Amino acid sequence: MFMVNSFKYAFRGIKDAIRSERNLSVHLLFGLIAAIFAYFLNFTKSEFAILTLTISFVIILELINTIVEKLVDMHSTKVSEEARVIKDISAAIVLLGAITSVIIGLFLFVSKLL
Repeated sequence: MFMVNSFKYAFRGIKDAIRSERNLSVHLLFGLIAAIFAYFLNFTKSEFAILTLTISFVIILELINTIVEKLVDMHSTKVSEEARVIKDISAAIVLLGAITSVIIGLFLFVSKLL
């Protein structure tokens, strides 16, 4: 029963994150589009594995960013410079992950398209 509840809570967390974070929905959509294109471009198992890790990497970073933002909001009732810096750094982490994923995507997709 413990295992069932763990999965239930995890899926509920994903659902809550998708509802509250528009960027997560965007990342999921682009990940799905990339996976569909990869299928039609006949990616190898290794290429699919790299693509899956890359998509997961960005989604995980976005989830961590969501946690950071919610914690800062929960503990910082007033607008503060420290809270802004924490949130901006957290957002920067997601941006760097997204840029890295685009670079990896270019390596994977450009070779297939040329």
